[in-house]
Amino acid sequence: MPEIRDALRARFRWIGDRTAPDYRADVTGWWRDAHIVDQIGPSLATLFEGESPNVVMGTQSRGSLLGILVALSLGVGFAEVRKNHGRSADSDAWWEVVTAPDFRDEHLSLGLRRSLLRAGDRVLFVDDWIATGAQADACRALVEMSGARWIGAAVVVDGLTRPDLRRSLRVKSLLHIRDLG
Repeated sequence: MPEIRDALRARFRWIGDRTAPDYRADVTGWWRDAHIVDQIGPSLATLFEGESPNVVMGTQSRGSLLGILVALSLGVGFAEVRKNHGRSADSDAWWEVVTAPDFRDEHLSLGLRRSLLRAGDRVLFVDDWIATGAQADACRALVEMSGARWIGAAVVVDGLTRPDLRRSLRVKSLLHIRDLG
């Protein structure tokens, strides 16, 4: 796995000045590198080797992109969590939660179609970055609503500052934010 970590670091950059309010991470280089695209799903899946998930969950949009790659690697299905999806004609067919404040200090409404998870499912959450843990924690609530079991959160970059939440969410990552300079 050191090879994927090196490739992720090489294709990552920070945009802006560290003191500016719009200073942010740019991960778009990851998607341009065919080697990273080929290896990132299996690499994230390896973080929970032996846990036997039967469904992968991710939030729109990069969590969905990565989640599908991990699901493909594991040979299991994928459950997409939608952000601020709004009410629809089939609103009773959704589980919905509101997140704690995220990295932008916003609360998001997350929705999951009820048919995507069943009691007894073993769910692995996948995302590119975890900062506050708000979305992962809300997704764990969706898993619990369904009667499924939360296995953990496989992320590319762990920037979580709360060790208690890292432990309770069972976060495992390919990189820690300090690896990105």
